[in-house]
Parts: sequence; C-alpha cells; structure tokens
Amino acid sequence: MQDPREKDAADASDLPQSRASSPANTPRTFWSRIHFGKVALFVASLLLFILAITLMKEGAKGLAPLVKGTFRVESPANALGFGWLFAYLIMSGSPVAAAALTFFDAGVIDQYSTYAMISGSRLGASFIVLLIGFLYVLRGRNRAASLGMGVLSLSVTGATQVVGLFLGLALLRSGWLQGVQMGSGGVLSSITDRIFDPIVAWFNSFLPGWSLFLVGLGIILVSFNLFDRCLPEMAIRDSQVGRVSRLVYRPWVMFVLGAAVTLISMSISVSLSILVPLSNRGFIRRENVIPYIMGASITTFIDTLLAAVLLNNPQASAIVLAQMVSITLVSFVILILFYGRFERANLILVRWVTHNNRNLALFVAVLFVVPIVLMLL
Repeated sequence: MQDPREKDAADASDLPQSRASSPANTPRTFWSRIHFGKVALFVASLLLFILAITLMKEGAKGLAPLVKGTFRVESPANALGFGWLFAYLIMSGSPVAAAALTFFDAGVIDQYSTYAMISGSRLGASFIVLLIGFLYVLRGRNRAASLGMGVLSLSVTGATQVVGLFLGLALLRSGWLQGVQMGSGGVLSSITDRIFDPIVAWFNSFLPGWSLFLVGLGIILVSFNLFDRCLPEMAIRDSQVGRVSRLVYRPWVMFVLGAAVTLISMSISVSLSILVPLSNRGFIRRENVIPYIMGASITTFIDTLLAAVLLNNPQASAIVLAQMVSITLVSFVILILFYGRFERANLILVRWVTHNNRNLALFVAVLFVVPIVLMLL
C-alpha cells in the first residue's frame, strides 16, 4: 500500500506550481535587479575618463613641437591623415578625437585642423571591423561575410565623413554654431578641477609636462575598456534578434538602431564590430546594415561632446556639434534621395574587394597610403 505522504507528493508534482513558489513569479525588489559590480565599473570608467581629459589637456602644450614639427600637422589635410593613422595605432577613434580637442584647447592646432583630425579618427576606427573580419576568416568562417562587413563599414563611413568634412568646415566658417554653449560646462569644470587638479599636480611633480598627455591617453583607453565591460552581456542565440529580423529591411529602423546601440556603448568600434558575428550567423545581410552604420556615425560623437564640455571651451563644443550636424544632414539626404544608388555602389565595392586576395590587398594598401599622403601634403 502506498504511503499517504508519497501519494500527496505525487499528486502535488502533477499540479502546476503555485504562483508563490514559481521562480518566475517570485517578487524581486528594486535593489535585487541592480548589478552593483557593473554600476561600480561605470562610475570608475567615468571618473577615469574625466581624469584622462584633464591630464591630456595639461600635457597637450608640451607636444606642440612634436605635432607641428615632426608630424607636420599644419593644415586640415595633415590633421585628417594624422587622426586617421593615430586611430589605426591605438585601434580606437574616441581617444584620438579627445586628443584633437585637447590639442585645440592648448592652441596646438586650429579649429579646422581639429575638425579634420576628428574626422580622420572616425575613418581609422572603422578599420577594427575589417581586422575582426580577418580574424573570423582565420578561424575558418565565410570569407565574404566576414570581410564584407569590414569593407562596408569603411566605405559607408568614408563616404559620409568625406562629404561631411566639407559641409562641417563650411558650418565652422559660417560661425552659425559659435554661439552654442553647453550650459553646465563651467560648473562641471569647476567641480572636476577641484577633484582632479591635485592628482594632475601629483603626476606633474615627477613627470615631464608632455608625458601627462601620454598618461592621459593610456588612462582613457582603460576607461573605455571598463565601460565596455559594464555593458550587459548577451549571447546572440539568447537575444531577440530573430524576433525583429523583419525590421532590418526598413532603412530608417536600422538607422535609429545603429544610433541607439552606439549611444549606449559610446563606441562605434563596439557597435560596428557586432555586425561581423551577426552576418556570419545569418541574422543580417550586408545591404541591411548600411543605414545602421550611418546612424552609428552620428551618436559616436557623444563621448567627444562630453570631452568638449569638460574642457569648458565653447569653440570645442562648436566643432563637435558641426561634426554631428554635418553627418546627420549627409545621412538624411542619402536616405531620402539617393539610398538606392548609394546602396548599390557600396555593395559593388564590397563584392570587388572580397572577390580575390589581389583586390583585398589593393584596398588595404589604399587605406594606409591615403592617410600617409595626406600627412605629407
């Protein structure tokens, strides 16, 4: 005869779990939803970013002979090539854009060269997507899918940045944005000066002035790395990409998505790099990500705008705003009037580059030759 307790347990197992005992329905407090480790990483990355800008601002003047003499950054063309190669060197565009603003604040380069150097940093930052594509090919993944996203990122970014360069320089010359000031810049700078000036003074007590820029550059790279680590992690198969796959066929949806992802990650390298695995797994096709790249190219300037605010320099803010306005206008014109032709031209280039090793080698050679020639002009 079955034990009554065993019978009760069997009967209970056949019944659906009660709401109170179901893990999915267990009430969670507000504090239990917070990942305090990631919050701490975010705060640390923000503080390090501010410290880095302060150090780079202090050390920028000491690098004037190196920038103007050795590297000959004396014109927008030189600055464009310098920012382009500088981004290659450190595999990131945001620190180079911040460096351009500190050079401008220190009087090392003028506003037009600063604008061009920031544009160059965005061109160089897109190269990391192509590098990730190379790594995927070495791991035996599909060659066209892996390299195609890198080539597409470079071609779309290059087209919008080159047109935006001339439009932005015209905006700066017109003076329309000179009156725009970030209201909290003075207050924020006053607070950060009180906190970080003693730290800068401590570094300055045993390091030469010019080396503070290099220390700041190293710290800003660490700050971006910490910020990447505080972002939520999610495997592609566990994400909702499959559920929204139909939306990728709508250019304006992808444009907003690219802007949003880059705004959250504060790094165009991060937001564009995720395109490589997504393409390899068949979630998206090349033609669907062109608007995504265009949207990412706008909000990637948010961290640069923050750097301008920290410098408390209205002209620096005007330079960044000119970048954002010009790229936005160029992107809107393409999406509204020329998107079909723009898409076809970029896809033709991608197919040609990924067709064989000779074409790929020529494309990569151009990516290095052009910025070097610009520096020599």
